[in-house]
Amino acid sequence: MSLLEAIILGIIQGLTEFLPVSSSGHIEIGAYLLNVQSSDNLLFAIIVHAATALSTIVIFRKDIIEIIKDLFKFEWNESTQFVAKIALSMIPVGIIGVLFEDKIEALFAGNIAFVAFMLLITGFLLTITYYTKDGTKKVTFGRAIIIGLAQAIAILPGISRSGTTLATSLYLGVEKSRATRFSFLMVLPPILGAALLKTLDFIKEPELAAGDISGVALIAGFIAAFVSGLLACQWMIRIVRQGKLIYFAVYCIIVALVVLSVAYL
Repeated sequence: MSLLEAIILGIIQGLTEFLPVSSSGHIEIGAYLLNVQSSDNLLFAIIVHAATALSTIVIFRKDIIEIIKDLFKFEWNESTQFVAKIALSMIPVGIIGVLFEDKIEALFAGNIAFVAFMLLITGFLLTITYYTKDGTKKVTFGRAIIIGLAQAIAILPGISRSGTTLATSLYLGVEKSRATRFSFLMVLPPILGAALLKTLDFIKEPELAAGDISGVALIAGFIAAFVSGLLACQWMIRIVRQGKLIYFAVYCIIVALVVLSVAYL
């Protein structure tokens, strides 16, 4: 993987991790077009995922600090309940990740036609939000598990995690700012968990890192993913508040149709 390819894939990862267009799907498409196997480069995957996790922490640093402070009060307060809801939402994706890891990994094998069909589903989900009334509800424990189920489905390449969890929250009548906060903070544990597991795999089998990427390219990929992640996260917060997810629905559908044309023609 060259320096330019690392930067391009880093930007794709950072932007699409937060924008409702599927980061996994776009990474697959980007790797296909660039003719690189980024999914095989374990170290690069660790680096860009850590970068997007860091960008989330920076954007929501005040919320995270407040939550940590409240946790140390050892009370069943709002922050404690929020963390409990996050933990509850992680159960579905954890179960699916453990039971179907090999089958899921097999889907990340350059099958861009499958990615395109999943992007069409993402576009459909986002389109429905256009006709959903603005909600006023909070994220309850029941809604947290439903949103968690949506996140589990978004493991598939082409299904947007942020798009699916946000759309589900809005369908359930959750107020937009609460939906955005929960959707973006609930991704931290899975991202950090995935990065940790990949790190352990790398420690066990360093050769999986693939020797075709330099340290400079890794740093460039990290910076690209971090900066683009910061911009995308801030942009996405404004977009949800303005109710403009329909634009991304159109984008997903167009990209899906273009990719299908490339795949079959």
